[in-house]
Amino acid sequence: MQIAQTRLTLDTEPREIKEITAEVSRWVESRKIDCGLLTIYIPHTSASLLIQENASPAVRHDLDAFLRRLVPEDTSLYRHNDEGPDDMPAHIKSMLTQTQLTIPVTDGRLQLGVWQGIFLFEHRASPHRRSLILTLIGEPAPSPG
Repeated sequence: MQIAQTRLTLDTEPREIKEITAEVSRWVESRKIDCGLLTIYIPHTSASLLIQENASPAVRHDLDAFLRRLVPEDTSLYRHNDEGPDDMPAHIKSMLTQTQLTIPVTDGRLQLGVWQGIFLFEHRASPHRRSLILTLIGEPAPSPG
């Protein structure tokens, strides 16, 4: 059994749903783990992680629009507004989504569905630098012979 871990740092745009599948896949494939599990964790309270359709950008637009309707940026609704009107709504959106993902790895590759991608969802109204912790645990490929 082997374990590999890294920190991936990414810059986000305001309220961006940023696809990160390629970056994560490259790192997993470079670890030479044949069969295992990848955990991706985001140690932030105003951004989250998603596995979602990666074919149509309209999906990302609709997800963001839905969460904006569900969690409005109205300071009269919240006590916590220390960092502006998007502060508490960003925390609620993070609570409603996910801060960690677990994805199986088979034959050294992420086992995502045909139309699935991994996304970092920035909930704040300003750009941020976000860190992700990737932890891969599993068995290396068997040696030939």
